[in-house]
This record gives sequence, C-alpha cells and structure tokens, in this order.
Amino acid sequence: MSTKQVRIAALAECFPQRAFTSLAHHIDAQWLKTAYLMTRRDGAVGIDGQTADDFARDFEANIQRLLEAAKSGCYRAPPVRRVHIPKGDGRTTRPIGIPTFEDKVLQRAVVALLEPLYEYDFLDGSYGFRPGRSAHQAIETVRESLMSMGGGWVIDLDIQAFFDTIDHRHLREFLQQRVKDGVVLRLIGKWLKAGVLEAGQWQKGEVGSPQGGVISPLLANIYLHYVLDEWFEKDVKPRLRGRAFEVRFADDAVLAFSNEAEARKVLEVLPRRFARFGLTLHPAKTRLVRFQPHGGQRAETFDFLGFTHYWGKSRRGYWVIKQKTAKDRLKRALRHLSVWCRANRHQPLLIQHRHLCRKVKGHFAYYGITGNYEALKALVDQARRIWVKWLRRRSQRGGFSWDKANLLLKRLPLPKARIVHQRTLQRSW
Repeated sequence: MSTKQVRIAALAECFPQRAFTSLAHHIDAQWLKTAYLMTRRDGAVGIDGQTADDFARDFEANIQRLLEAAKSGCYRAPPVRRVHIPKGDGRTTRPIGIPTFEDKVLQRAVVALLEPLYEYDFLDGSYGFRPGRSAHQAIETVRESLMSMGGGWVIDLDIQAFFDTIDHRHLREFLQQRVKDGVVLRLIGKWLKAGVLEAGQWQKGEVGSPQGGVISPLLANIYLHYVLDEWFEKDVKPRLRGRAFEVRFADDAVLAFSNEAEARKVLEVLPRRFARFGLTLHPAKTRLVRFQPHGGQRAETFDFLGFTHYWGKSRRGYWVIKQKTAKDRLKRALRHLSVWCRANRHQPLLIQHRHLCRKVKGHFAYYGITGNYEALKALVDQARRIWVKWLRRRSQRGGFSWDKANLLLKRLPLPKARIVHQRTLQRSW
C-alpha cells in the first residue's frame, strides 16, 4: 500500500461518518503508471482492439492524455465488449464485459483510490475481491463458525443475475455516503452508463455493472455491504436470541443460525429486503438447510464457493464438518478437460502432457484442501481416461490399445492427487 493509500485509510478510520470531497487529487501520472503495472497485460482486448503493448508504445503520452481526460471531465468511457462463457451446468452462459485496456488502467486507478477507504467500512464477513482475503479464508470461516455452533440452520443465498440488476440510483446513494468527489463520481457514472457492445449492437447501460470490469467487484461489494452485510449486522443480529453469522464472497453468501425459527423469519424477510434495492433472490436456489449432525434425520448439505459442506466422522469418531469438490464443479472441470483433449489430440504427446499437468495442478491449487483427497483422486483417474479416449481417436485405424495407453501413462504420468492447503479438522464437541 502506498503512502497516499495509507493516508486515505487513516482518514477513513478517523472519520467513519464523513463523506470525502477531495480524493481525485491523489491520482497523478505516477498513480496511473502504478495502475498500469497492476493491470493484466494478457487480458482480452476491448472494442478498440488495443493491447497492453499498443498502450506501451507511446507510454508517457498515453498516461498524460488519460490523466488530463479524467481530471478535466472530457474522458469518454467506451462500451464494454460482451462475450458469453459457459456456466457450470454447460447449458447456460454468463455474460462478461471486457473494457478497453486504457479503461482498465483508469478503473484500476480509481479502485486503488477507493479500496483503502472502504476497507475500513467493510465487515469481517465480506471476503470477495478484497486485499489479503481469499475464497479459502471464506470457506474456512464458514466451517469454523458452524463447528463452534455445533451446526445450525443455513440460508444458502443466491441472487439472480446480480451484476446485471444493480440499481444505479441506489448505488450512487451508497457511494455518496463516503465519496462526494465530483471527478470520481463522474467517472463511475460514465462507466455505469457506457453500455455494452454485442454482435455490433450497442445497448445502453441503464442498470447493472458489467461482470468482468475492473471496478465492478468493488462496486458490487459496496452495494451488498449496505444491502446485506450492514443490515444483517446492525438490524438483524441484535434482534436474535440465538447465535448467527454471515459470510459473503462477492454475490455468494451464506447466513447461519442456531435457532430454526429465527432462520425461517430471516428467510421470509430477505426477498423483501432485496426487492427494495432492485435485486431478486433465485426462488429455487435460495433455500434453508438443516445443517445438524444429530437426530434421526441425516444432516443436509450445502454448496459454497465450489465446495460441498457436509458432516462426517473424523478418524477418532468425532463429528466434524468436511468439504469436498461440489459435483457440478467436478463435472465442469472434466468437461473442460475433455473439450481441450478433443481439440488438441493432434498435438505431440509431450505438449499435451505438459498442458494437462498444468490444468490438473491448477485444479489442485484451489480444491486441494484437507479432507478432499478422494475427489482429487477421482479427477486424476477421470482425466487419464479422457486423455486416452481422445488419443485412441487420433486415427481411424484404432491402433492405440489399452496396453499402449498404460505404457504411455507410465512414461508420461499425470500428477498424483495432492493436498495443497493443510489444516486440522477440530472436533465440534
């Protein structure tokens, strides 16, 4: 964190109720250069086709031009280029907005300006897209908190098309509680109104913040901080008799309660709370889960950030909360491997092996947590079968037998299942 960011963070702590009117003066040429270094150089290009190398060819002039345009108010935010990527079910897609490269640089500069200010405001239960916080910390907090409660009632929250339905009027009201700098607010307003370009057609940005924009995660956190986090902490929890907590990663959240009646009451209120701010809870995916290991009925499970949370017995016979790769995430990973192997089966074996090893290790880097060994092993076993399946279809002669496949897998083995994130499974009682 730079000296300027430290200063902003200190002021935010000293004046928790103040709306800051002078922030944009921190953005200078050096600030933009730092933002440029923090921007991915290999990302997809926007509507103008400009790459990071193109921007760097006349670097000093581009930085100065971008700075003057932002400060003078004449900067024009270009529309984002919309692409669709498949969701986990393989049938639906998620719209992603790709800004231009210089737009990414300027958005990164504004994020660096606002981040230290809002880091003081954001609550401990918020983990998504915040410095020093990760998805693994979020799922570990869920596990430890539920273990300390001995289980409970969990609201598995799903917001329908969240990034596409953010209400601009409410977002401006939330921003103005802490930011009243005209330059910053004007830039954010331009990004919100820039719209999207899809199949040659421009669509006006009346609601939403394109998922994929550099500033969108911060705006999403600000929006849900006021809509959910602060409301739950200040209005809901003081009225509860039992224990409760909330953990949120971007627009994925779980709310847990020790009391069933209180959980059902909050679940009843939540749709009205979200509707007040233009958001809709998914009627089928938002549900109440009885997450308790006792009693005649088997405890239900819930998914959060790609992991299924469930109760199981430890080696010593104690009840513990375990986490394994969610079925839809495992299917998605295997489907992506199959698509890649099919498209690249003509490549030399060494090249295929190198890429497959990277993909498998990348899967381990996220899903390799204590207690998830069997799911990791299942992925490796299926990856071997998928690779052999498409190698056998390299030729119509069918000369690649299973004996040859086994010899190949001995010579070019895929990585063994490995736990990357070690932790101790503490008993709940």
